[in-house]
Amino acid sequence: MRISGFTMVKNATLLYYPIKQAIQSILPIVDEFIVALGDCDPEDRTEAEIRSIGSDKIRIIHTVWDIEAYPNGMENAHQTDIARSHCTGDWLFYLQADEVVHEKYLPVIRQRCEELLSDPAVEGLLFQYLHFWGDYHHHQVSHGWYKNEIRIIRNLPDIRSWESAQSFRRIPAFDGKNYRQKQGTHKLKVAKVGAFIYHYGWVRPPQLMQAKKKSLDTIHKGESRVAEMYQNSPPEFDYGPLGRMALFTGTQPAVMKDWIEKFDWREQLNYSGKELHPSRDKHKHESFKYRLLTFAEQRLLGGKEIGGFKNYELLRGKKYR
Repeated sequence: MRISGFTMVKNATLLYYPIKQAIQSILPIVDEFIVALGDCDPEDRTEAEIRSIGSDKIRIIHTVWDIEAYPNGMENAHQTDIARSHCTGDWLFYLQADEVVHEKYLPVIRQRCEELLSDPAVEGLLFQYLHFWGDYHHHQVSHGWYKNEIRIIRNLPDIRSWESAQSFRRIPAFDGKNYRQKQGTHKLKVAKVGAFIYHYGWVRPPQLMQAKKKSLDTIHKGESRVAEMYQNSPPEFDYGPLGRMALFTGTQPAVMKDWIEKFDWREQLNYSGKELHPSRDKHKHESFKYRLLTFAEQRLLGGKEIGGFKNYELLRGKKYR
């Protein structure tokens, strides 16, 4: 059995992505790791960061991004697909540049891949998620934050990245352009893997968080629209009262140790449960509707999500759960 790791990335060091840690976190259980590295800005050091890992498992594929040809976030999926197309494993393990796996899950993941390898019903493996917010001690449990997602897929030609690269679908008659097409596509049939992805996409110094958010909005909405959106925006992202967020009491992945030691924006965060800037734009999870739904899910339904879109079909049977 062979497992390929893969990812896509651009301007990771400029935008504070822990790309090195993401790759290192699963390197022990993959036979190769493919990186689709976009055309980074001259001052970015992403390639140097990746090469500093010093592993012959890693292969970098240089790419050029074109958000006009792939608008509405589809360039993310296109770049992911480029990396996927160079993988040679039986299973393909996808991590985004801000996703890390705790070392305690590596044996579990490897064993799950082995026991399901010969089961053709399984097209992908489903991971649980921890979404950190503001720092490394608080995380999101709000309604609307995805609790599960596919991160390991079979190496089949019609399984492709989908929409803006959050997930995957089978697209048998893919036209090479429309990663958001729904007609004629199929959700993957998946089994649970029993492991978490640690997502650090919302943990950055406030100024860099605003820069990253602007970069993502540009990929999804285009430069002219984003110029209007951010014309009067503050230079720093406001995470809001962290005192209202769920507290994380577990351990962080070992590969994150040096990265977490760089945490130096504590004084810019609001650790109380009180609003310090009443006039700021509220985040979706702070709205009355989402707070009500979150209360119902967490206090009345034992964490079961109300509604919500699931881009997968969880196979029936004890062996898949």
